Amino acid sequence: MVTGLIPNRYAKALYKYALESDTTEQVYEEMKAVIGSFQQNPDLEKVLSNPYVDSKDKEKVLLTAAGENPGDDYRRFVRLILDHNREEFAYMMAYAYRDIYRKANNISQVRITTAVKLSDTEMAKLKKVVENSFKETKFEYSEDVDPELIGGFVIDVDSTRMDASLSNELEQLRQNLLSSN
Repeated sequence: MVTGLIPNRYAKALYKYALESDTTEQVYEEMKAVIGSFQQNPDLEKVLSNPYVDSKDKEKVLLTAAGENPGDDYRRFVRLILDHNREEFAYMMAYAYRDIYRKANNISQVRITTAVKLSDTEMAKLKKVVENSFKETKFEYSEDVDPELIGGFVIDVDSTRMDASLSNELEQLRQNLLSSN
């Protein structure tokens, strides 16, 4: 996701500050919570960009979005962006920080999509395939079910896709039949 110049600058500054105080992982977890909060409630962006909403209320929104008990570094960061009237960029700052942290810690995002819900054992086998394919990488997994796959699975690791779905095989067969005419 492209986050822009302002969010990237603030996220880099926060990452450097958190690095100095050894709280990068805690801030990372808080930023993931912020992203989740904004995704669950898109109106948060409207609240933060509304000039008629009091700064203290915006602070409460941003602190609540980070989870139950945000740390001091995140609290200082919220005050900084409010003092500089940059609260409308908070969502993108969270994305930018998440990306910086993932890159610095060699973390890949993995989405496993299956036609039906798999058992824990079957899912563990798919995760093992990913781990064997991408050495020296840490992973954050998410799972989806998409009945349109018909069968099989699709694994997306960052920008790499492994498609072993029946719908993909049928599409390839259709393309082969069309091209042979």
